[in-house]
Amino acid sequence: MNSRSAKRIDTTLGELIAAASEVAFEYSDNEREAYGLARLALIEMLKKASHPFDVEGDIFNAVTRKTYLH
Repeated sequence: MNSRSAKRIDTTLGELIAAASEVAFEYSDNEREAYGLARLALIEMLKKASHPFDVEGDIFNAVTRKTYLH
């Protein structure tokens, strides 16, 4: 079980995007604002759902730790 006490649901990325967009359009005055709001909501959801990850540290450390065979 997850250390966080959060509910887990099975969904597709497409369904998640559609749901975020639908709600964003209900609370926005125009299309541009709705897409921006949906984008921010999706980013926050994905951040909270993913494992902690240091993007710069993990990417640059992996690139510099090459093992050469010669």
